[in-house]
Amino acid sequence: MASRFDERWLTVRWKNLRERTVYENRWFRVNLADVRLPDGRHLDHYLIRLRPVAVATVVNAANEVLLLWRHRFITDVWGWELAAGVVEDGEDIADAAAREMEEETGWRPGPLRHLLSVEPSNGLTDARHHIYWAEEASYVGPPEDDFESDRREWVPLKMVPDLVARGEVPAANMAAALLLLHHIRLG
Repeated sequence: MASRFDERWLTVRWKNLRERTVYENRWFRVNLADVRLPDGRHLDHYLIRLRPVAVATVVNAANEVLLLWRHRFITDVWGWELAAGVVEDGEDIADAAAREMEEETGWRPGPLRHLLSVEPSNGLTDARHHIYWAEEASYVGPPEDDFESDRREWVPLKMVPDLVARGEVPAANMAAALLLLHHIRLG
């Protein structure tokens, strides 16, 4: 049986012939691409170019995970999330994840391990979210970016599947990371 990545099965490939920027700011670029479909037709396709996002959390010895309870005004939804932010130009991704965790939670992670990288909306954007975790952290004081969340809590990892099922972890990247951590630590 051929692997799903076997070149023989890769027949439906869209080709980005060129793209031009139609809007840009320090956070993202909106581009318009001239795309050739496999049958030779062309279409205009908008896409959003984003810098990488670094995400981090810690799971302590009691199998509790450090989460932020926050409101997202775009979707008008409250939910549990991990500390996350944009990787600055020239910044190492793991260093950015540690920085974001400390700024948003007041906890400095111990050695970080890469958990997974995901593309949250690859039909529209090239965003990649790189998620890290640690098994220890030290409290360094109130979070610098306390406006990011209503509260920060240690939540039992065993509660994660129920939180996700109830929609209390609305972001797909966060749900994937938390479910994988649940599997790794309690699975």
